[in-house]
Amino acid sequence: MQPQKQNGIIPLMHKILIVKTTSMGDVIQYLPAVTDLRAHFPDAQIDWLIEEPFAPLARLHPAIRDVIPVALRRWRRRLFLPSTWKQIITLRKRLGSAGYSHVIDAQGLFKSALLARLGRAPISGYGRGSARETLATRFYAAHFDVSWERHAVERNRLLTAAALGYGIDTSVDYGIHAQEPPADAWRPTEPYALLFTASARSEKLWPEPNWTELGRALNRKGLNCVLPAGNASERERAQRIAQQLSHAQLIPPMGLDALATIIERAQCAVGVDTGLSHLAAALRVPIVAIYVATEPGANGVAGDRSAINLGGPGHIPSVAEVLYHLRLWC
Repeated sequence: MQPQKQNGIIPLMHKILIVKTTSMGDVIQYLPAVTDLRAHFPDAQIDWLIEEPFAPLARLHPAIRDVIPVALRRWRRRLFLPSTWKQIITLRKRLGSAGYSHVIDAQGLFKSALLARLGRAPISGYGRGSARETLATRFYAAHFDVSWERHAVERNRLLTAAALGYGIDTSVDYGIHAQEPPADAWRPTEPYALLFTASARSEKLWPEPNWTELGRALNRKGLNCVLPAGNASERERAQRIAQQLSHAQLIPPMGLDALATIIERAQCAVGVDTGLSHLAAALRVPIVAIYVATEPGANGVAGDRSAINLGGPGHIPSVAEVLYHLRLWC
């Protein structure tokens, strides 16, 4: 079933601007829509406006011609600096002169709608009952209602298909592969399993003793446990877990494109509700995603049968459950 178009006229497309700025999980969940778009319009030029930390993810998709970083978070902190306004003016000129025939605001926020306007082309976006912020819909030439009960990946695919006038008859394809690493790049000891132990919200964390028990079980299977970590507290947590294991390594700080290369070469992965779990699914790495404080229904990892969601509020998955679902790959 396609979303209902509420109003607006979609022009013939030649150059398309996608506005999907954050977060990591949201950006990854939009990738299948890019794959669909390229399949139906192989000659279209597709650009992506995205927050600068996530730009490497958009660059992984071969259908994206140009990735345009935006720095709203940094600009807000430095709003009164001349350099900030110079960057904003440069962005406005770049988007305004690009000659887009259509803009899709896949974020559905007031701020993303304002950014979409810089493309100087008719904007398509979610309808009033589907957008995250109703005010954003005032800027759209075409609105499409897509139920919140659908998975986020499907919502993105349906919005884009409706905006550009095609149907969806294929399975989910993120369309990305990691880049070949340089010869001197850091590499973990193989074979290895990835443990995504960190989350920005403490209530999403899986207990550390569970990670230790899981890691020891994976070690017994001959797998090295590899743990990424971002800030200092995440690194301390990962270090505590790694110290309890006979074979474990912490990934040094690196960009998302380099991290994607490490993820793609993993035997399997286990992670909490975090963007890296979605990236593993996008790269077709068997992943068990653990949900402790949130429901995975509309925002869990999505892919083939190797993308498994476990848990939810009131149900903390056990180590045994995780190992059961990993048995085919680890």
